[in-house]
Amino acid sequence: MDEIWAIILAAGESKRMGSPKMLLPFAGITIIEKVVENVLSSNVDKTLLVLGSDAAEIRRIINSYPVMHCYNEDYKNGMLSSVKCGICNLPQGFRAAMIMLGDQPMIGSYVIDAIIKAYNQSGKGLVVPVCGNKRGHPLLTGNKYRKEIVDLDGPEGLKELLKRHPDDLFETEINDPSILRDIDTFEEYRNELNN
Repeated sequence: MDEIWAIILAAGESKRMGSPKMLLPFAGITIIEKVVENVLSSNVDKTLLVLGSDAAEIRRIINSYPVMHCYNEDYKNGMLSSVKCGICNLPQGFRAAMIMLGDQPMIGSYVIDAIIKAYNQSGKGLVVPVCGNKRGHPLLTGNKYRKEIVDLDGPEGLKELLKRHPDDLFETEINDPSILRDIDTFEEYRNELNN
């Protein structure tokens, strides 16, 4: 199969926003549509959307896009539960998975492609983008970490995976601070609209 999948995490409750942030307008469409469009215009082979809170509304909006979706029953338990749900719903033989946050519509396809290129060239099983010595998103993980991700437990989430495998981790320099930002509050949302 040898495919690189994107797992878009869109299951959160948007507690700090106070309203479903995936459905907020962004660049003439919604935040989640912009994320999906950025992924679809990248070198990712297939896309899986992890739904939870507001699933029916999000599904209605992304219905016309060529993406699959799964439902995270445990979405109230936080982001790691959605990562696990996504990984468990990928076909056994996938090559790698790009873990995308649903609230980063500003991450363009060129960032995704740069991470895929780094994965292909580095020979490492984990690739994370870095800007100004800070790690950001999205993370690309090889299939060999599938079981370990599913077994992860604790507040560190995927950071724990990176800590365990420093020798198999490649940091790729991305000259774009958007990899360090996501949208959790209305102030952050306003700032991204003005960028």
